[in-house]
Amino acid sequence: MSMITERPVSDTAGQSVGATDGTVGKRREIPAVVAAYVALTKPRIVELLLVTTVPAMMLAHGGLPPLWLVAVVLVGGSLAAGAASVLNCYIDRDIDQVMRRTKRRPLPTHTVSPRNALIFGLVLATVSVTLLAVFTNALAAGLTLGAILYYDLIYTAWLKRTTTANTFWGGACGAAPVLIGWAAVTGSLAPAAWALFGVVFFWQMPHFYPLAMKYKDDYARAGIPMLPVVASTRRVNAEILVFAWLTVLVSLVAWPLGLGPVYGLPTLVVGAVFLIEAHKLCRRASRGEAVKPMRLFHWSTTYLTVVFAAVALDALI
Repeated sequence: MSMITERPVSDTAGQSVGATDGTVGKRREIPAVVAAYVALTKPRIVELLLVTTVPAMMLAHGGLPPLWLVAVVLVGGSLAAGAASVLNCYIDRDIDQVMRRTKRRPLPTHTVSPRNALIFGLVLATVSVTLLAVFTNALAAGLTLGAILYYDLIYTAWLKRTTTANTFWGGACGAAPVLIGWAAVTGSLAPAAWALFGVVFFWQMPHFYPLAMKYKDDYARAGIPMLPVVASTRRVNAEILVFAWLTVLVSLVAWPLGLGPVYGLPTLVVGAVFLIEAHKLCRRASRGEAVKPMRLFHWSTTYLTVVFAAVALDALI
């Protein structure tokens, strides 16, 4: 998944400033500390989750929902996603310090203490669930709480470290914002909500497997059994293609569930390109050729963005 890395604050620089002017030194440290706490929330992941939430709300409402409700869900959803990420960093601090990709995160660099990270994550989680419970409804708040608990206690603490199917079983968390946004508007979950949930759920395998391919040695060093680390190229290729096709097929299933050609046509086009890129990667990998897995990783992000932008546009027309 996407991540934010922070460079550690130089201890030498801090001591030098403090020796001449302690007050100035502390003032200079404040932005770095704030940046470290923000980095713990993994803002890029928050952004991607919100890309799916607002369009789901618009489809549920049949247009643009009240702006106050959109604001509440965006703030509550951002805090919830941030809380899940902070607690993820707290639980994963032992493996983050081993992996090159994550060793500059705030906990491995000791920019933020584990205790403070835990408190920060719990506060964000409490505020997010309370906000949605007070201003939306029990279903939206319950889904939010469930997503945080599942992601951190079931996925991060257990499944991620023990099974090659960790990405699959963790997929429900990444797709939860669709259901939360829909529930916040209607207080219930319609077939269209579940279809969009399915799109995001299946999409995560062809999105994250290429990332795991690129950082295969890193995951192996940390003992994380990501599928590309422990399985054959044939098995990895098969799962990428199966889930890429499922993603596109489910996106088409959503078409007759309250959506029109404004959604369907762009989804068909971008889905075709997505499948072409998936097949290209797998074909080259099966031949033992040099591959660029991050091409599919970035294309999958473009795919999801276009699909949900089409949902939003269709809901407005």
